[in-house]
Amino acid sequence: MRGWFAGRLPQDWQAEPANITIDREEITVMLTLPDVELAGTPSDAEADEARAGRAKAFREETRGKRMKIDSEAQHRYERKVSWGVEVGGRRELWTNVAAPVMTRLRQPQRQVLDTLVASGVARSRSEALAWCVRLVGQHEEDWLTELRDAMTQVADVRSKGPAA
Repeated sequence: MRGWFAGRLPQDWQAEPANITIDREEITVMLTLPDVELAGTPSDAEADEARAGRAKAFREETRGKRMKIDSEAQHRYERKVSWGVEVGGRRELWTNVAAPVMTRLRQPQRQVLDTLVASGVARSRSEALAWCVRLVGQHEEDWLTELRDAMTQVADVRSKGPAA
């Protein structure tokens, strides 16, 4: 899939190669755009707003081409395609999938979720669980990256095995 997108995406959309993330339900295409150039010494807020504007303009200007690529990819890979951009460290993600996930939790784990709901951090157990997953993702990104790399190595070794 990564190769297909690399060949299909216009070069002028990429200051660097697109970051393609794939799971069972979705393909996320993150494009990196050149940072905005502002005159003088802009404040952080001004620079952030300029980046937000660049992301919004890109989204609107490329909608037709993105939807054509999206349609081709959905037909080819039978997954939803989500799009996003990064401009100067600001990430914007559009139309991404919020897939339901079923889980069984014992009382101590449910109490954690119920505390988040009761305190107003989350509106429901489902939202509280999503909040917990985001928090782990933020604080354990290096460990998760190392784990994903190890899983890729295992998959490579399996593909070279006797059944290959």
